[in-house]
Amino acid sequence: MKENRIDFANFQWIDLENPKLAELTQIIKPYGLNPHLLHDLVQVGHLPKLEKVGEFNFLILRAFSAKPNGKLTTIPELSNKIGFFFTDEILISVHQKPFQFLGEISGHFENPESLILKITEKMLATYEAPANWLSEEMDHFESDVFLGRKKRFSVEQLYFAKAKARACKKVLNLTQILLLHLSVRPSNEAQLQDLMESVSSLILQFEDFLDEANSLLNIYLSSNSQKTNEVMKLLTVFSAFFLPLTFLVGVYGMNFKFMPELNWEYGYYLTWGAMLSISIAIFIWFKLRKII
Repeated sequence: MKENRIDFANFQWIDLENPKLAELTQIIKPYGLNPHLLHDLVQVGHLPKLEKVGEFNFLILRAFSAKPNGKLTTIPELSNKIGFFFTDEILISVHQKPFQFLGEISGHFENPESLILKITEKMLATYEAPANWLSEEMDHFESDVFLGRKKRFSVEQLYFAKAKARACKKVLNLTQILLLHLSVRPSNEAQLQDLMESVSSLILQFEDFLDEANSLLNIYLSSNSQKTNEVMKLLTVFSAFFLPLTFLVGVYGMNFKFMPELNWEYGYYLTWGAMLSISIAIFIWFKLRKII
């Protein structure tokens, strides 16, 4: 376990990285916290939540921590959580994985609320990279589909991108609900409002990607269906040309002893003429019907 204690003018911040359950229990024991809440901190896939426990507020957030271009799709795979216990005098943060943005936080904070809001701002910033990456991926997907490079378009890649967007959107939706129920001092209301605008903007980016991805997939499938229909149309045209010709050839290819046409002096040429006439008639009919 890595422990870091920072004393501010009005409160103390205790940051715990990768603590064991026994170590965490020992640290929070002097503060009278409910040990059952520790299980929420230990669970890997716990979603964002806000809970009031006695005089303490219990908060869980999730920060995006995976590589945007990987094949990870679930919330526990894409993000790591950070939990908070805080009152007016103390803030305890608990996380299993290291967060770079925690070490980048500096300055003077009047109360734990302002520090938590700053951490939340840094946490929301981790979702900007996947949002930008998804936007760039959508540009590539659209270029592949609309500029005749369908062979490069991958439905599998689109699936993984959509799964990432859905997971991020779910976490951010829960975070937005959490912020709506978070009570802060009047001095921190402007900071909280900025966070609300940031999370709304991120949610909108992921929603736009999902809408565009669904539309693009429908266009891609429709395009493939149209191409299949064109192939079937071409095969039907060929069949229409050769079916009557095959019938004539089949009739005169039968091994009957008495077939009057076999003895005609110009039977061979008449047969060719009939076949060409039928082909021309079929071609003219297709042209008049605008089939070809």
